[in-house]
Amino acid sequence: MTQPVQMIGLGELLWDCFHDRRLPGGAPANVAFHAQQLGLSAAVATRVGQDEFGEELGKFLSAQGLSTEFVQIDPNHQTGTVTVWPQDKSSVGYTFLENSAWDFLEATPELLEVVHSAQAICFGTLGQRRPVSRHTIQQCLRSVSSECLVVYDVNLRPPFFARDWIAKSMSHATVVKLNDEEVKVLTQLFDYRPEDEIRFAKRLLDDYKKLQLVCVTRGSQGCLAVTCDEVIERPGVPVAVVDTVGAGDAFTAAIIYGHLHKWPLASTIDLANQFGSLVAGRSGAMPSLVDELTKLKSSLDWSFRDTITF
Repeated sequence: MTQPVQMIGLGELLWDCFHDRRLPGGAPANVAFHAQQLGLSAAVATRVGQDEFGEELGKFLSAQGLSTEFVQIDPNHQTGTVTVWPQDKSSVGYTFLENSAWDFLEATPELLEVVHSAQAICFGTLGQRRPVSRHTIQQCLRSVSSECLVVYDVNLRPPFFARDWIAKSMSHATVVKLNDEEVKVLTQLFDYRPEDEIRFAKRLLDDYKKLQLVCVTRGSQGCLAVTCDEVIERPGVPVAVVDTVGAGDAFTAAIIYGHLHKWPLASTIDLANQFGSLVAGRSGAMPSLVDELTKLKSSLDWSFRDTITF
């Protein structure tokens, strides 16, 4: 390993294909990208094809300062793509290439070693849609250190999820992040009684003993964060939405950043809420926001502001 890695995005890396352009994407990769923008040392653990699309993604990650040491090259499967199409003003739909290279991520000794040494790891459900990658991700989760922050971004993309994958993922997580629509899906999937989001979060905290924090994003309506001791709600930040791709991933990256820097939860949620809105106001999942983050830092009115480094 060439340098210590604080945070790992584990799972899919692909091209988001819009009607007029294609941009790098994939939820775990997006989280790693945004964590890097916030000042963490991040890497993407994934698999791309031995093709032009894969080579371009590797160059993009390197140009952003992200480690590509754990980007595997697959000679038999294509680099992943997803067609992104608008459903309405505030949401999009996705059509994923089947049998993409990231579906065949391997649990190499090098990958298991870096996972064990990482301070934080973020993974999702989509990356587990095939047996090979699902086995690899679960093996990685069993390999983390006891101090590692394990963030499960539920990120449901029908039809690529099943109750048992989700339950196993929950059992490893210290943080779960999902959106308000996913709360409704999981309420039915887990046979919970119809409940509000706070009671739903409390139920997860009761059912999964490693779990410490549940975050629910609500789009333009803001967000919710629930621990055993705290309930924090924030209203939405007004923004002219360009597209919502990657906004939730920026939120997740800020949660990781705040936790690793031992911020108060309320301040971490403030950062996450505002960072997500910044990304929603830009095109694509990985917009460069260094200048905006500098302005955000200067606008914060927190007692520990002078200790923050972006």
